[in-house]
Amino acid sequence: MAHSPHGRSPHHSGGYPSGAPIQGRRTEWRVLRALVPYLWPTGAGGLETKIRVVAALLLLAASKAVTVGIPIVFKLIVDGLNAPPTQGLVIVPVALLMAYGAMRIAAQGFAELREAVFAKVAQGAVRQAGLKTFKYIHGLSLRYHLDRQTGGLSRSVERGTRGIEQLLNFMLFSVFPIMIEIAMVCGVLWAMFNIWFALVTLVTISFYVIWTFTVTDWRLKFRRRMNDMEGEASTKAVDSLLNYETVKYFGNEAHEAKRYDEALKSYEAAAIKSRVSLSLLNVGQGLIIAAGLTLVMYRAGAGVVGGTMTVGEFVL
Repeated sequence: MAHSPHGRSPHHSGGYPSGAPIQGRRTEWRVLRALVPYLWPTGAGGLETKIRVVAALLLLAASKAVTVGIPIVFKLIVDGLNAPPTQGLVIVPVALLMAYGAMRIAAQGFAELREAVFAKVAQGAVRQAGLKTFKYIHGLSLRYHLDRQTGGLSRSVERGTRGIEQLLNFMLFSVFPIMIEIAMVCGVLWAMFNIWFALVTLVTISFYVIWTFTVTDWRLKFRRRMNDMEGEASTKAVDSLLNYETVKYFGNEAHEAKRYDEALKSYEAAAIKSRVSLSLLNVGQGLIIAAGLTLVMYRAGAGVVGGTMTVGEFVL
């Protein structure tokens, strides 16, 4: 603040410093490693957490297995309804329809149970990390607190604690389980049809992953810039309001509003770039999935016309 005794906040640019991407990636890995104790704590006090993590993984495995099996049951239903009528009667595969409904319920039920079981672990990690950060901030020097940036600091702490739950879910339920699910799907396609279907699926997902990681790594600088500008705007607003008497004494309202507006403009520009880059990412992902799905459907359609596949297998 121009006339505040507590100084002005320094300007932070988004992204990693020039020439330091490796250091930034090491920091990201250190963050992930720092969260591991929250998933698997040592000592007798962590027994409940371990049990909940194992139970959540088992529920995840059950959910994935049921999800992979749902299209197979759907295929059997379609083939059953497509069968020629016996003595003028169309036989409705009631048992398969009941099994299909039960599997859909089970897949969602297992997923929700997993979330419920893991909620205590995630929220406990958020509480512990938030408390640890709070204590750390109180342990900093007086000089740091005199050069206060309350708004930006509070926003950073809020974003950090809010992101812990997402990171824990990512570490435990995303990467490895998705790889297992992909292997299961490709195995089913190969066993039921031929290697061509499994290969197209695998190549499609590989391109999807490559595109996602490449574009996400590129657009991180826009997201970081947006976060930095959001923090700077919050710092200027809170610092100005905390020093309300000083601002009024010097008649500095217009100046403070101008500084705040400049920070908001920077945030606006960064947010637009982040949104546009996200749209590019989504469009590319959609094109890749559409291309792979079209190839698989073309092959399956040719199989139905050629008599080597049933309509149910096309649906599957």
